[in-house]
Amino acid sequence: MKYDNILQTIGNTPIVKLNRFAPDHVDMYVKVESFNPMASIKDRLAYAIIKDATDSGALAPGQTVVEATSGNTGIALAMVCAALGHPFVATMVETFSIERRKIMRALGAKVILTPAAERGTGMVRIAEELAAQHGWFMARQFTNPANPAYHASTTGPEILSDFASERLDYWVTGWGTGGTMTGAGQVLKAARPDLKVVVAEPEQAALLSGKEWSPHKIQGWTPDFIPEVLNPDVADIVTPVNEDESMRCAIRLAQEEGIFVGISAGGTLSAGLKVAAEAPTGSVLVVMLADTGERYLSSPLFADLNEGSDDEWLASL
Repeated sequence: MKYDNILQTIGNTPIVKLNRFAPDHVDMYVKVESFNPMASIKDRLAYAIIKDATDSGALAPGQTVVEATSGNTGIALAMVCAALGHPFVATMVETFSIERRKIMRALGAKVILTPAAERGTGMVRIAEELAAQHGWFMARQFTNPANPAYHASTTGPEILSDFASERLDYWVTGWGTGGTMTGAGQVLKAARPDLKVVVAEPEQAALLSGKEWSPHKIQGWTPDFIPEVLNPDVADIVTPVNEDESMRCAIRLAQEEGIFVGISAGGTLSAGLKVAAEAPTGSVLVVMLADTGERYLSSPLFADLNEGSDDEWLASL
């Protein structure tokens, strides 16, 4: 297929059946968002915000864009800005993976690291200050209605199209900004009133479950506040997951299904497995897989994998 630019390749990601991973009494599918051009679901958000701002006149030609990000949104915005001729500056908590910083810089972005002690609110504050000081456009992924609106017009309809005239009982997603959960979730529930929206969140920061926030290893999930764009009423089931089980699930998915994902995707799939275990026989589930595992090579996700030669394994044969 031919495209006029890289942005036209965003969306229409594949839905893949799990054949070795899911319980036998259900059918489980995953929507693999790493097929987006910069390998995460945040490509949708980035394009939506920049297009909306350009169309409204809020973003001038060549104006610098700034955003607070855990990484994937920053990478996506760096790509969109590079394609459309906007400088991009990311503010990011210093604990997020080094790969994310390097990818953004490779795309021409500047990255300003913020102290871990200041959490997500700290990186947002710095971005707001930079925007005010320099006259930059702030993307505001946590409050910008273009975020859930784009998921309502793309992600949700894509799933409905793939399951037209077929059974679909559960849709499972995590939340970072809440844009996917809110936008796609509302469309899915409107079209399929009996469908259950399952929302996964880290047990260490289960804000939708009414718990206190604490640091966790599921990068991209749950800042230390509930974003404005998130509509908690969309969730039918909220399922906390442990960060360690999330990482184990991500590794299992790679080794048993050949699908290479990050920690949050592992967490979402872990929540899906918990729901599937209790679901009626014949139930059909779709689980969102937000990004690729390559974004986590320096993170705890791969800490136990051997970097050298597998001589001991070879000697045991």
